[in-house]
Amino acid sequence: MRGTILITGATGYVGGRLLAEFERRGRPVRCLARTPESLRTRVAPSTELVRGDVLDPVSVRAALSGVETAYYLVHSMGASADFADLDRTAARTFGDAARDAGVRRIVYLGGLGDAGDDLSAHLRSRHETGDVLRESGVQVIEFRASIVIGSGSLSFEMVRALTERLPVMVCPRWVAIQAQPIAIEDVLSYLIAALDLPDGPSRTFEIGGPDVVSYGDIMREYARQRGLRRLMIPVPLLTPHLSSLWLALVTPLYARVGRKLIGSIRNATIVRDHQALEVFRVRPRGLREAIARAIGSTDSPAGANRWSDSRSAGVATVATPRAASPALCDERETLVDAPVSAAFAPIRRIGGDQGWYSANGLWRLRGWLDLLAGGVGMRRGRRDPESCVPGDPLDFWRVEAYEAGRLLRLEAEMKLPGRAWLEFSVEPVTDRITRIRQVARFEPSGWLGRLYWYSLLPMHAIIFSGMLRGIGIRAVRERVITASAP
Repeated sequence: MRGTILITGATGYVGGRLLAEFERRGRPVRCLARTPESLRTRVAPSTELVRGDVLDPVSVRAALSGVETAYYLVHSMGASADFADLDRTAARTFGDAARDAGVRRIVYLGGLGDAGDDLSAHLRSRHETGDVLRESGVQVIEFRASIVIGSGSLSFEMVRALTERLPVMVCPRWVAIQAQPIAIEDVLSYLIAALDLPDGPSRTFEIGGPDVVSYGDIMREYARQRGLRRLMIPVPLLTPHLSSLWLALVTPLYARVGRKLIGSIRNATIVRDHQALEVFRVRPRGLREAIARAIGSTDSPAGANRWSDSRSAGVATVATPRAASPALCDERETLVDAPVSAAFAPIRRIGGDQGWYSANGLWRLRGWLDLLAGGVGMRRGRRDPESCVPGDPLDFWRVEAYEAGRLLRLEAEMKLPGRAWLEFSVEPVTDRITRIRQVARFEPSGWLGRLYWYSLLPMHAIIFSGMLRGIGIRAVRERVITASAP
């Protein structure tokens, strides 16, 4: 099969790696993305990017035109609304459009779990998504996987953070639930092998590695390979809700996703139907090798996506703020004795390990409060310390616009009674003098939003003035370093 391949979820963890693998093999690929700008610098020139959303029938029909095989790799787990309802709607929209466009096959990655085992809402939704796709009449090849082991995957990064940060771990019941983890490379091998299946009825394959283990076993193996001594104390009374808050405090997970993930871990995810080993030539590697590759990051291409890079279906992208919008603003500017390139250098590096150039303790406190409120917190950091592209997560912001050497605009993803942006821009005044402009913009939701903004004005005066001053100091330092370089 050599026709055009459509990938949804290419900004996500699995989709991004699948895209890279197809590009390596020279296959024609089209990606459907709500923010194609976030992919433009990461894809091959031959890869086609189409703006759209799986909840928008018009854009989905356009994306599926001329497509032979479509990969459905999206979900709404991070959405604050009813994620199961969003997933049903998205799958129905996509399946109907695929049928109308004459798509030959849909390949879908879902989750393992016995349907008669009182499935969690998350796993039940993953199964239901496959059912809805099949109702379209298009052949659907569904793979159901357990824990995916790979650098940057949601489950593995949770294991990594817990094991690295906690010498003594208080372990709730879910730590002992049995699973059959599979390496990300083997998931990709199955997804790609689905292209070569003959036409026929829809099929569902359960996939997993050779080892049946628990999350506790995975953490112990991770600790063994890292040379860490860890004590694990079982505490059966820790509820899923408390577990999700605990995860949010000590791992990159935030509470909303944590609750759904923990809810799904109450179910054993073990392969009971071994057809995949008979139909495909894929022979999954064991847990020990999978973890070793993930620790060494040999399981992913350079710049590969992390689980936090993607937006869930149903999480709206925020429109660019307009001057005419009813926004409250904090605008500041400063002149620095540095050329534009030096002035922009600290701006493009802001956040993550670099910090925010002033009052970093207050930024961290805001992150903790956001986690407690069910937000994303500051744990995500940034993808690359030196550069960014639209769509990248950056602490509890997301890059909305980026123009190298001129502009960085961030949109807020923390819990707020309104919408917020933080924008930095530079412009030359002379060859040596540059103006740096910093604008915090907030669109309040009703009186509560206005109360929030005005109550924080004293804090903003400290944070925003200090941040701009810190950027200016580092801009001059960058000029000096650049001038003294051989």
